[in-house]
Amino acid sequence: MPANLAYFLWFYIVIYMGNAVYGTFIPVYFTDIGFTPSQIGTLLSLGPLVAILAQPVWGALSDRARSKNRILQLMIVGSGICMLLYPISDRFVYLLVMICIFTFFQTSIFAVSDAITLETLDRDKRKAGTFGLIRMGGTIGFAAMSIGFGLIARDSIGSLFVVYSLIMAAAVLFTLRFPAVEGHQSSGRKMQVWVLFKNRRLVLFLAINFVLQVTLGYYYSFFPIYFKEMGGDNVLLGWSMVISSLSEIPFLLLSGWILSKVKVPYILLGAAAAMALRWYLFSVIDNPYWLLPAQALHGLAFIVLAVTMATFINNEVPSELKASGQTLNGLLSLGAARVIGSFAGGVATESFGMRSVFQYSAVAVLVCIAVSAVVIRTMLPGGGAAHDRPSTGESGRS
Repeated sequence: MPANLAYFLWFYIVIYMGNAVYGTFIPVYFTDIGFTPSQIGTLLSLGPLVAILAQPVWGALSDRARSKNRILQLMIVGSGICMLLYPISDRFVYLLVMICIFTFFQTSIFAVSDAITLETLDRDKRKAGTFGLIRMGGTIGFAAMSIGFGLIARDSIGSLFVVYSLIMAAAVLFTLRFPAVEGHQSSGRKMQVWVLFKNRRLVLFLAINFVLQVTLGYYYSFFPIYFKEMGGDNVLLGWSMVISSLSEIPFLLLSGWILSKVKVPYILLGAAAAMALRWYLFSVIDNPYWLLPAQALHGLAFIVLAVTMATFINNEVPSELKASGQTLNGLLSLGAARVIGSFAGGVATESFGMRSVFQYSAVAVLVCIAVSAVVIRTMLPGGGAAHDRPSTGESGRS
């Protein structure tokens, strides 16, 4: 791998290490300090609510900045500093405020990172199919840190704040080696994000992804708690995340070939089917060890949605809106969907229990598949083939 691309690989390894530390173990931390499921649901849903406001801001700043790299570095530094302020107090209101501030900086890191990486790859068409390989660094980093911090969290769950901040410091160092990527509206014509909604395929795929991400939002908020209630400890929880991470590797290795051979709507519906099966298995399994193989379905769902949507957006939207397109997807999948999954999921958990909510999630995904299949057949003749170009007038530009 060329030297400049190696820095991208290492960046993804590191940045997803941070995701493993925070995303996996912050619900456990909240449980350890005595919060109820509804309180945890409220805490974890407020962050995504802020993301709804933050994503368009960071997307617009990135598209209009002289350097998208500087915007990315600002977000990483801000999230690392905020994390150090978390353990000052364990009062509910204080943590609500901290989650809002932290999420404002953190929520768009992945979207802007993908935009910078994909635009860099677009400069050399021979490298265009390597995004999946670079993104695999995130899988490796997430898996390694899930094990490593799982061992640490068994005795010191509160150390997650310092560990996360150190990881963010390392991430900034790698971004300093990225080639500069400018915002295409910094010196060219100005375009509003609303142009994206003229692309009917993009709107449909965003809608499908949104529904699926609602159920993933519930999973990320409550699976660690569900797993521990079954009798699993933090170490075993870490291994469950390793399995889910490593299951992403086959798709990442083949993503370039798959995306060139299979139509996007079929890929999305296939990921939805794997997700429905996963939630159903979660609802019927009552032993933490049997949940481990079920975690392997993660590699047929989450990563498929993430890479497919990122690549589709990069290929379809105007150059002037590449970052905004990625952050719009983040707004829906990491913002609105997570709000519903966390907050409504927390309320539903107290009323019906986590096992039942996973069952309802499976049903919701099956309904999404059925409705989406009908819409695809009526709205997108040919299943959304490549020749069905969007109507933005600038689609496909790189």
